[in-house]
Amino acid sequence: MSELTQQSCEACRAGTPTVSESEKLTLKKEVPDWEIVEIDGEEQLHKVFKLKNFAQAQAFTNKVADLAEAEDHHPAILLEYGKVTVSWWTHSIGGLHKNDFVMAAKTDAAFNDMP
Repeated sequence: MSELTQQSCEACRAGTPTVSESEKLTLKKEVPDWEIVEIDGEEQLHKVFKLKNFAQAQAFTNKVADLAEAEDHHPAILLEYGKVTVSWWTHSIGGLHKNDFVMAAKTDAAFNDMP
């Protein structure tokens, strides 16, 4: 399990720098199954999770939402039958912060705890 799961998000506001290229490479190693994608000029961490049915997908979505609320850092979540797509990025800075990698690791841990 990633050490990132033991960390908490730090407060960010406009002007907080995004992660550097070297930080991004280091942090990405902790969440290797996540893709870094660019949408509307902003880098995001993106991953699709496969589940057995809608009820499991909904339960996982709720777990991610609870994690997000606890850390006050919120993703984009797309809930579909047997599939949940999660995207993390820091809206206030228009890109990736360490917080996004922390939350990606916590999302993976929540998925691994699914029955």
